[in-house]
Amino acid sequence: MSTVRTIRASTEPFAWRPGDPDEQLDIVRSYRLNRVREQLRLQGCPAILLYDPVNIRYATDSSNMQIWTGRNPTRYILVFADGPVVAFEFHNCEHVWRGIDCVSEIRGATCWNYFNAGPESARRAAQWADEIVDLLRREGTELCVAADRLDPEGVYALQKLGVRIVDGQALIEQARCVKSPEEIAVMQRAIDVCERGIARMHDALVPGITEQELWAHLHFENIRYGGEWIETRLLSSGERTNPWMQECSSKVLEAGELLAFDTDLVGPYGYCADISRTWTVGHVKPSDEQRRLYATAHEQLHFNLDLVRAGMSFREFSQRSWKIPARYARNRYSCVAHGIGLVDEYPSIAHYSDWEGGGYDGLFQVGMALCIESYIGDEDGREGVKLEQQVLLTESGCVPLSTFPFERSWL
Repeated sequence: MSTVRTIRASTEPFAWRPGDPDEQLDIVRSYRLNRVREQLRLQGCPAILLYDPVNIRYATDSSNMQIWTGRNPTRYILVFADGPVVAFEFHNCEHVWRGIDCVSEIRGATCWNYFNAGPESARRAAQWADEIVDLLRREGTELCVAADRLDPEGVYALQKLGVRIVDGQALIEQARCVKSPEEIAVMQRAIDVCERGIARMHDALVPGITEQELWAHLHFENIRYGGEWIETRLLSSGERTNPWMQECSSKVLEAGELLAFDTDLVGPYGYCADISRTWTVGHVKPSDEQRRLYATAHEQLHFNLDLVRAGMSFREFSQRSWKIPARYARNRYSCVAHGIGLVDEYPSIAHYSDWEGGGYDGLFQVGMALCIESYIGDEDGREGVKLEQQVLLTESGCVPLSTFPFERSWL
C-alpha cells in the first residue's frame, strides 16, 4: 500500500501562475545585456565575443539549434561595452533574430571549424579575425576582446593581428550569477513545467517499466510546454543508485527498490530546473535502511539550505556545512551547492574536505538562484538517495523555488 500522497499529472492545459513571462521578456533581456556590459566596464574590456549558445542566449535571448551549435561553432555575437551588439548567424538563419531589438547588425558567420572549412580552416580563421578587428577599429576601441571559448586557430589569428584576448567565460559567469525579479519569474515557469514532468513520472512509477521509459515522461512534459532539452539522463534504480551519476538504462524497475533522479532540465525560455527526488518503485513503504538513507539526505539538504546567507563567504559555508558521516564520505556529491540560471552556473561550492584541491572563495549575494545538493549512499551499501532543492537567496535566507514535496512520511 502506498505511504505517500497521490500526485496526478493533469492532462488539462497548464494554469500558469499570475504574471505572464511573455510580458516580462523585454525587461529580462535589457537586464541581462546590461549585466554583461557592466562586467565589461568593470574589467576594462571593450567587447566580448560569445560562441557558447547559452551565453548568446543570456546576452540577447536569441537561440538557434542550441545543442548542435554547442558542438559546432557556427554562430557568434560581439557585444561592445559602450556600443552595438553585432550578430553573426549561421547560413540563412537571420530570421531567428526577428523580434529581438538589442542587435544593431546581423551578418553571416564565418565558419572556420574543421567540419565547415576542412583544410581551409586557417585561411578562414584569418578572414574571421580581420572582420573582428575591423569592428573593434570601427568602434574606436583598443584591440582587446574577451572570449568565452575559441579553438586554437581563432586564437592564433587574432593574436597575429595584435589582439589581446581575455577570459570571457569568467566575465559572463559573474554577469549571470545575480537574477532580477523578472528573471526569477521567467525561471519559475521552467520549474513549473519541470514539476509537471516530475508529477507525471511519479504517477507512472510502477514495476515492470524501464528506467528509460520513466525518464521519457519528463521529456514529454518539457517539450509539450515549450522546453528545450535535458542536459543529462540521471535517473537510476536499485543498485544503480549507488554510487550516484549513473544515467538511465533499459533496466526494468522492481517493486520496492529506490528510484532517484536529477532533472537538469532546460525548460521554457531557456531556463534550467534542477531538482532531485527519490521514491520507492510502486510507492510502497520504504525499508528501514531506505528510510535511514532518506532521512540522512533530507537532514543534510535542509541543514545546508538553512545555513546560506547573503554576505557569507563560500569558504565559510563549506566549512560550516553539514558534516558527512565517514560511511557516506567517499560517495559524497561533487559539490555542496551551485548556482543556477539558464544552466548550472557560478558558483560551485566544494565540500570542505575537497577545498584545497577544488574550492574557491567568493560571496553569496542577494538575487542568486542556487541548488542545494545532497547524495547519501553508504560506501558498501546497495542503494543511495539523491535530493536537490532549487532556491532563491534573499536578505532573510533561501526561499524555495522548487516546491515538489519530499517524502515526509519517511522521516
